Amino acid sequence: MIRLDGQSLTAPLLARIAAGEGVSLDEGALAMVAENRAVVDRIVAEARTVYGINTGFGQFATVVIPPDQLQQLQLNLVRSHAAGVGEPLPKDQTRALMAARINCLLKAHSGIRPEPIRLLADCLNRDVVPVVPSQGSVGASGDLAPLAHMALLLVGEGLAWGPAGLVPGGAALAEAGLAPVVLQAKEGLALINGTQLITALGNLAVARLQRLIPLSDEIAALSLEALRGTRAAFDPRIHAARPHPGQIAVADHMREILGATSAIAESHKDCHRVQDAYSLRCIPQVHGVTRDALAFAGAILERELNAATDNPMIFTDTQESRSGGNFHGQYPAFACDVLAIAAADLASISERRQERLVNPATSDLPAFLTANGGLESGFMMAHVTSAALVSELKGLAQPACVDTIPTSAGKEDHVSMGPIAARKLLRAVDGLEQVLAIEARMALEGVRLVGLAPAAGLDALRGRLSAACAPWTDRPMFEEIQATFRALRDHQEATA
Repeated sequence: MIRLDGQSLTAPLLARIAAGEGVSLDEGALAMVAENRAVVDRIVAEARTVYGINTGFGQFATVVIPPDQLQQLQLNLVRSHAAGVGEPLPKDQTRALMAARINCLLKAHSGIRPEPIRLLADCLNRDVVPVVPSQGSVGASGDLAPLAHMALLLVGEGLAWGPAGLVPGGAALAEAGLAPVVLQAKEGLALINGTQLITALGNLAVARLQRLIPLSDEIAALSLEALRGTRAAFDPRIHAARPHPGQIAVADHMREILGATSAIAESHKDCHRVQDAYSLRCIPQVHGVTRDALAFAGAILERELNAATDNPMIFTDTQESRSGGNFHGQYPAFACDVLAIAAADLASISERRQERLVNPATSDLPAFLTANGGLESGFMMAHVTSAALVSELKGLAQPACVDTIPTSAGKEDHVSMGPIAARKLLRAVDGLEQVLAIEARMALEGVRLVGLAPAAGLDALRGRLSAACAPWTDRPMFEEIQATFRALRDHQEATA
């Protein structure tokens, strides 16, 4: 069980919940939730007019709702805001969404009772997962539509994933031995007002990039050996003179992987070349900035994962409700766009190394990494696939967060488009992983063709790739790429 307390959830932990691990709720945080809820009960009892508790929403904020209609108000809110369209989110992404919302509610500023939070956690632990359409949120006022689809499950409505397909939400709860809740004042709004779709998807991408970015250094090192590149560009003095943390870290990592020398390095130590192409020489500079981007954007997304993003906010100490803008998704949207740019750039330099590997004009290797050129096409089309992926990644790198379309009759006049940023980021990470797999397979074949041992620091990676992929003769390339992809996943697991 992964304990949720509103303040210590991380991207790797969220990824584990998404993959199926259960959650427990911190009892101290739940006690604070109950205290916070008492403020809402007091507001209702005193008949104070407070937005979100006994008024309409958005443009209808001036409409006061009588006490006997407050439950219906909250149910109506959830029903009407469940307006999503498009393909449903995969179950793992929806599980991440649920966990992120639980963690937000445990900050104890939402005015919700513990009961809906417990039910949401029970749904996670029994794998009762709502069907949440992927489109329909502009990322302010929060991810209203996706979270409303999630909230429908808690009141026994909407759809859920069943063993054989989609089932009614109420039936899914009953099958798991769970009962729906009746939403009280403020609780519908508490469930749907926040940035949890952007934040959940962004953190899932972070968890993957935390492994892929260091892996890209290893793959680049294998390419460098296959291309008989020099280690001179990784001299620590060069990088100390331009002290970007990511650049220094990558140069350190490359020296660690490549060691002092190798049989390949010894074979060309007296060659005429004094400088490599940028795709080899500038690995620390290009890979390095992706590390710095991940540090920057990852910190934003982790803070957002442990933030209260509701409106209005309920403050227990002063017994007050205050309206603000924590639901605005610009922070996580901006972070997701930065990471999509980083993924595209990392894939772009990988593709340039691939071109050098298959092009005999830029290496000492046979064309397309086959000794039987003409009869065999070798890795010709693998590079074409990589080029197609990189071109698509460049499109995905176009920021979503700079766009805005005013909604809610102009009240929501600047929105983040964060869910678009988050969804395209995950697509970018998928593409990057495939591009790196293609480079890894090419680099392995290049080293085989050189016929000398590369640096010992590459033994683990080379061993897994070699076990998955026999020396090349023309065969279905897609199977080869898939085998490499799986080998890289295994290598990431082993070195995590």
